[in-house]
Amino acid sequence: MASPVLKRWLLPGLTIAILITALLLPVGYYEDDYAFWWQFPLSALFIVIGILGAVLGAVWGPKPGPGGIWAFLGPLILLLASFGPVLLPMAELDIHLAGSGIWLAILGLLLFAWQIMQHLTRQPRSLLWAILVPLIFGLCLIYLWQAIVVGFEVPQVLLPSPTQIVQAIIRNWPVLMDDFRQTFLKAVIAGFILGNALAFITALLVDRIPFLQRGLLPLGNLVSAVPIVGIAPIMVMWFGFGWESKTAVIVFMIFFPMLINALTGLAAADAMLKDLMRSYGAGYWQTLLSLRLPVAMPFIFNALKINSTLALIGAIVAEFFGSPIAGMGFRISVEVARMNVDVVWATIAIAALAGSIFYGLLAVLERAVTFWHPSYRSQ
Repeated sequence: MASPVLKRWLLPGLTIAILITALLLPVGYYEDDYAFWWQFPLSALFIVIGILGAVLGAVWGPKPGPGGIWAFLGPLILLLASFGPVLLPMAELDIHLAGSGIWLAILGLLLFAWQIMQHLTRQPRSLLWAILVPLIFGLCLIYLWQAIVVGFEVPQVLLPSPTQIVQAIIRNWPVLMDDFRQTFLKAVIAGFILGNALAFITALLVDRIPFLQRGLLPLGNLVSAVPIVGIAPIMVMWFGFGWESKTAVIVFMIFFPMLINALTGLAAADAMLKDLMRSYGAGYWQTLLSLRLPVAMPFIFNALKINSTLALIGAIVAEFFGSPIAGMGFRISVEVARMNVDVVWATIAIAALAGSIFYGLLAVLERAVTFWHPSYRSQ
């Protein structure tokens, strides 16, 4: 059994040793010669900050209370600036063929981030810590992406770096916003609302008319197996090249996930509770509104969250088969043909961000509506 002191210093000690070693090794090759960290004082300063942060975390981090938290907040802010070891010496000063010092510095800074996330997960649950952990994790992934692309000099046509994608977003902002309005604000929102509403109303009818359940659900399994690439061209022929055809594709995609989840939720109410409602003389609609619909809410929100991603995917794929001169799918297909891969990734980034925000809003709404659910009561 390892001693508490050893466990406390194991990860920080490894981080410190790696970062100190990184300072002694070359970061790469510049004008046919080795380039070392002391030639780039600002980058070296970021690494020293990482060393001090690891020391502070080992000394004060394990202690309960605000002292342990504040021991990390300063280094956490400076960690966000630790992109310097890659961005400053390599991207700005044209260093080629990243050396061992770069990769050890990256490893040490990622271990430092790991140490911070370990500490934050031990804190009492709060909105701040719940946001910080995935934020740091996501920044580390982006940081590693940038490091690999720059360090190995990956061609932009194969994989642009995050900084190149951000530059493409800024450079093409008006065009990308037109695409966003055409795809997300028109097709996705309309298709999401219409598809889920139709599916929920159908679920209520199926719940009241038993033969529909036996006839419609097997048909739903059959329709769900039809690939979207087969449906999208037909919808374009029926509804034209505007956002209406993309809305029709979305409705087709999300109808049966909502229908099946809504029916499962409506059937999930406890039989004893339904008997209790009948003993009080409650009718079908009273039982539905007071018992069965609240019990079905977790299932309905599960379908809504699934459909939020399916709707965006359906709209983008449908635009490959016919679209006006705007739209995310249209932009991806056109820019790939032009080899403007950074614009393609910029479009993907905006779509991913919009989809994540949409999903997050549904998750917040779910928590507000189903606060009584056991999965939330323990948090």
